[in-house]
Amino acid sequence: MKARSLAGWAVVLAAVLATAGCGGSGDKAAEKARVRWAFMLPTSWDPVTSRTGADINTVSLAYASLTRLDKDGNVQPALAQSWTYSPDGRTLTFQLRDKLKFTDGTPLDAAAVKAFFERGKTQKDSFLRPEIESIASFDTDGPLRVVFHLSRLDYQLPYVMAGRVGAIASPTAAAKDKAKLALWPIGAGPFKMVEFVPESHAYFVKNPDYWDAANIHVERLELTTLSEPSTTIASLVSGAIDVASIGPKRVEEARARKLTVTTAPSLNASDLMINRNKPPFDDPRVAEAVRYAIDRGELVKTLTAGLGTPTNQPFPPHYFAFDPQTRDKWAYDPARAKALLAQAGHAPGSLTVEIVINPLINEGLPELLQAQLGRVGIKSRLRIVPPGSSSWQSEVYIAKRPATAVDGTVGRESPVQNLLAVYGPQGIMNLSGPYAPPAFLKAIDEVRATPIDAPQYKERLQRATRLGAEQSPSVWLFSTPFIVATRSRVKHLNIVPSQIRWEGVTVE
Repeated sequence: MKARSLAGWAVVLAAVLATAGCGGSGDKAAEKARVRWAFMLPTSWDPVTSRTGADINTVSLAYASLTRLDKDGNVQPALAQSWTYSPDGRTLTFQLRDKLKFTDGTPLDAAAVKAFFERGKTQKDSFLRPEIESIASFDTDGPLRVVFHLSRLDYQLPYVMAGRVGAIASPTAAAKDKAKLALWPIGAGPFKMVEFVPESHAYFVKNPDYWDAANIHVERLELTTLSEPSTTIASLVSGAIDVASIGPKRVEEARARKLTVTTAPSLNASDLMINRNKPPFDDPRVAEAVRYAIDRGELVKTLTAGLGTPTNQPFPPHYFAFDPQTRDKWAYDPARAKALLAQAGHAPGSLTVEIVINPLINEGLPELLQAQLGRVGIKSRLRIVPPGSSSWQSEVYIAKRPATAVDGTVGRESPVQNLLAVYGPQGIMNLSGPYAPPAFLKAIDEVRATPIDAPQYKERLQRATRLGAEQSPSVWLFSTPFIVATRSRVKHLNIVPSQIRWEGVTVE
């Protein structure tokens, strides 16, 4: 979307709100049940054009997905109350709940779900297309049954549908104006948007028509952009915000300031993305040298206050997709790193690389990586890419310009989905894309063709993880749990492995 049209819509929406009086704080009950949450705004409010895994945290405010995950990562009913595969695995049918509707008043039925996914297949700027490429066509079987006809076996789809892929947007709103839908969501989620200013904030009120509205106790949710990490605690203490994620090193300070700190298992993993298409990493020996130059133990000790865990793959060690066979590969070995660099023709200090960083995430990590690389003779310079605009997404995720970038994954609802995001040809975090290891892709197909309750499922999944980690140049570093600080008035945070949800959360 062009910047001019984005700004134009912001003006239009602000005028509409001023006329309608939306977002006011006159309702005392709503004021008491208000939560102010500091988090990243999504890359798009339209699930079809949303680009990152972290977007599900905010997209799920306005949208409900066909399924959802529980705290153990198991798939559960949501908009769909059940689903079944045909005996040959080539057809997947979802049975929708009755009387669902979008916030524009139109019905959320099988026809609406079919239209949503067809738009995901055909819209030119769709980021949904690679996520649903195993689905050949969509059909309906009555008003509440939507049928996926698969081009190949894919038993991961119920998990995939628990995220932004299955977050159904109103086809009526999309038909009217897809550009507006990217700025003003029309879904059937727990909340309804009443105010939005791009790169600033989005305000919501409870949606009484949400299928699980009985478990939503927040009447008004005000989402604001992340502040500098150094000011987050002060903002919580002052009451400017009520909920915010914090880094491990700030846990002690938060508790000392009488804030509640909640930790929960996550799929978060930090990495140094490497682009095999850019020198000096077009020589695989240089990328391999970086693997051995990284002291993950030092990173965990220095940056995570003991809450993190070293990992050399895109999953934390507690997760079932983590491959135990590669647990001890690429242990810290600076002598081996120096030898590999010498074999590649790089004398100590002769090689300089640029590392692209986002200043609002991975606090302190780029500088420590810079120091560790320096110990094996690799010089580096850090370049900040602004996070408050589309710069990071366009330069790193889409154009894939950098040779290296410090990033991380928050995981996906499906482990296969996450592996494709970091290693697949269209993976947003595969800085070497469209390159993807052929053996890895073959292993992914084997996992998809395996029912998740089959005895061989876990072994095949771990093998795919192993091949991706071995054949991709990116260097995984450590994992951390969800760490969320709240004011005492917010209780019962609902954190599942891939996101923060609001069912069950109470406000005093």
